[in-house]
Amino acid sequence: MANNNIGPKRLVVGAHYGLRDWLAQRVTAIVMALYTIILLLSFLAGSNFSYEGWAGLFARQWFKIATFVALLSLFYHAWVGMRDVWMDYVTKSVALRLVFQVATLLWLVGCAGWAAQIIWRV
Repeated sequence: MANNNIGPKRLVVGAHYGLRDWLAQRVTAIVMALYTIILLLSFLAGSNFSYEGWAGLFARQWFKIATFVALLSLFYHAWVGMRDVWMDYVTKSVALRLVFQVATLLWLVGCAGWAAQIIWRV
């Protein structure tokens, strides 16, 4: 039996296979790693570990923006991962997969809005 799923006759299904998703996952991971380093350095350099100290750290505009960019990276990273999970494991029903994808997207957009509200409240 010949294997017809190799080489130029390979059947690729699904959406967005390739470099774009791979690159998005790596870039968002780098952004989250850099934010973790910034947060760790701020924690180690600080001396006021009370609520006022943390509020003072998050009151700076650059820190709010860095936090929000890191959270957006997290949400996009989660979206790419969850979309791939739904595409790989929910294969019997396209409608069910669409429901899961829309629910995931709505949840992540809601989390982004909630995060913005929390960050800019401080």
